Amino acid sequence: MLEHDKERTLKNRERLFLNKNLLYWYKNLYKTQFLDIEELSKKKILEIGSGASALKHFYGHVLTSDILGLDYLDHQIDCQKIDRCLAIPDSTLDIITMTNVLHHLQDPIACLKKMSFKLKPGGSVIMAEPYYSYISRLIYKYIHSEPSVFDIERPVIKDIRGPLSSANIAIPYMLFFSDKGWDRELLGSYDFSKNDVKHYSSFSYMATGGMSMKIPIPHFLYKVLFWIDIYIAKTFPGIFSSFFIIKLVKR
Repeated sequence: MLEHDKERTLKNRERLFLNKNLLYWYKNLYKTQFLDIEELSKKKILEIGSGASALKHFYGHVLTSDILGLDYLDHQIDCQKIDRCLAIPDSTLDIITMTNVLHHLQDPIACLKKMSFKLKPGGSVIMAEPYYSYISRLIYKYIHSEPSVFDIERPVIKDIRGPLSSANIAIPYMLFFSDKGWDRELLGSYDFSKNDVKHYSSFSYMATGGMSMKIPIPHFLYKVLFWIDIYIAKTFPGIFSSFFIIKLVKR
C-alpha cells in the first residue's frame, strides 16, 4: 500500500505543478496560514506530509517531511512517532505546519501531543483542514472521494491501509467544532481558540479540478472568481466555508 500511495503522491505533485489555478489556490492558502507570523524567514519550520505539497516552492527555508521515502524531501518521518525522531531535536522548531494531513492520521490527538515535544515554548502547529459548512457538507459527504464519517466514538481511524488511502475528513472538524469535547485533551499541550480560526475558500478549490483533474478556467478569470470566493467564505463561513486554518500554540 505504501508503494501505491507513493505513486499516487508523485502523480498528484506533477498535476499540482501543471495546474496554474491550483498552485495559485495553495500559494494563497500558505500566505493566509503565515499571515500573523513576524520574521517568517527566520523561523525554523517543519512541514508534515510534504509529499505532494508546494510549500517549499514558495518558502524555500521550510524543512519538508513525509512518511514516504521521496528523494526531494529533507526528512522521512512518521509523524505519529515524531517524539522519537532524532533528526529533529526536541524544542527546536518554531512552527510545524500541515495541510490536509490531520484527517489521514490514525490518532490525531496523540500525534499532536507528540509534535509539541519538537516545538520551542510558544511555538505553534498551524494546519488547514476541511470545514463543514452548509455547502461543503454536501460536497464532502456525497461528491468527495475520501470518506466523511461522523458516527464515531473517538477521533481515530481504525482501518489503516496507507498514508493517503486511510482517511476520515470529518475528524478535524469534529475535533475542534463539535460538542464532544475532544479538543480539551490538547489543552495540556497547547493554547488555541476557535475564535481565531481562519476560514478559507468555498468553491475555488473544486473549480481548479483539485489533484484529480484540471478544469480549463482561464487564469485571469480564475483569480477574479477566487477572491470573490474567499470573501464569501470569510463573510458567511457557516454557509460557504470549505476549509479552516487553526493555530495551536505550545504552552
